[in-house]
Amino acid sequence: MLFHLANYLIDLSDFFSFFRLVNYLTFRSILAALTAVIFIFLCSRRFILFMHRMRFLDQLRQTGVGSHQVKSRTPTMGGVLIIGGVLSSMLLWGNWRNPYLVYSVIGMLWYGALGLWDDWSKIKRKSGDRGISERTKLLVQAVFSLLFAWVCVSPHGPNGPELATQFFVPFYKYPLLDPPAFVYAAFICFFVLFVSNAVNITDGLDGLAITPSLFVMGVLGIFAYVEGNVIYSTYLFYPYLRGAGELTVFGAAFLGAGLAFLWYNAYPAQIFMGDTGSLAIGGSMAVVSVLLKQEMLFPILGGLFVAEALSSQIQDKIGVRWLGKRLFYRAPLHHDLQHHGIAETKVVIRLWIIAGLLALVALATLKLR
Repeated sequence: MLFHLANYLIDLSDFFSFFRLVNYLTFRSILAALTAVIFIFLCSRRFILFMHRMRFLDQLRQTGVGSHQVKSRTPTMGGVLIIGGVLSSMLLWGNWRNPYLVYSVIGMLWYGALGLWDDWSKIKRKSGDRGISERTKLLVQAVFSLLFAWVCVSPHGPNGPELATQFFVPFYKYPLLDPPAFVYAAFICFFVLFVSNAVNITDGLDGLAITPSLFVMGVLGIFAYVEGNVIYSTYLFYPYLRGAGELTVFGAAFLGAGLAFLWYNAYPAQIFMGDTGSLAIGGSMAVVSVLLKQEMLFPILGGLFVAEALSSQIQDKIGVRWLGKRLFYRAPLHHDLQHHGIAETKVVIRLWIIAGLLALVALATLKLR
């Protein structure tokens, strides 16, 4: 809104020439982050009180960790605040003619709405294990994934016909593959499903998921700035994605929203993000990674999320269902660490450190190619 208004005023008169600042990605990114922070600080207290009043509280799940019993009275659906912070920021400072921004916001809202539905079902049924069925959740996720994949591989997609199906990997300057459109589309579908659910699985301790998410979105924002700039992308041998720099503003808004939410989500949490937040964040990460052609960077950048998801799936699908026994004491990873006697705060901070180190390695791939 303010971005388009400022550009309109610039064209109207030279008196408003100072509004040219809005055309600088760095300037808008800073304002987007600050706007998201202010939104959440202004709304969080009232939102938390409202959730208590309406008794929209987290429903206990059987995790095998005794300390989780005391968390069953904590408000959930805090992802509404994160989404609201990002969306309000983008309404003010985003360029809504940019397809990269539009697809990213749609992905965030789609997955956020699915998470809200799941959280509401758990509250209504008074059980943390009785949300919407896994099959229904995967179906709704798959619908978006298929539509998004079709857009990405289309010659009229945001990356154009030349880059539509090119496949890049870290530490290598040139496209590794240029597979058929249907093969790349299938990969995109799997990737989006995996990443969105990986964040959802990681969200099990106070503040655990939100900080690694900030690392991921921050690094992706830097990649967006590089790939959206013809000089930097050429120098570093990255594909030039015209308009992708707008995702830097989107990432900055997420950073601001996430930092402000952590104020209330840090141990002991005053509010949980719920599936509303974890699915929205995971969906946004996946969409931005695909748009930037950095899908294979995620195993490094989001290595914590990958480890959490794999530990959960190995335990459930291979151990319990196929072999009839547990392969880990607990799953996912953070509950296994708790089972070994490590305090929750220490588990969270150590996993934050690991996520930060992985983010630095991912950032190093900008030059190590």
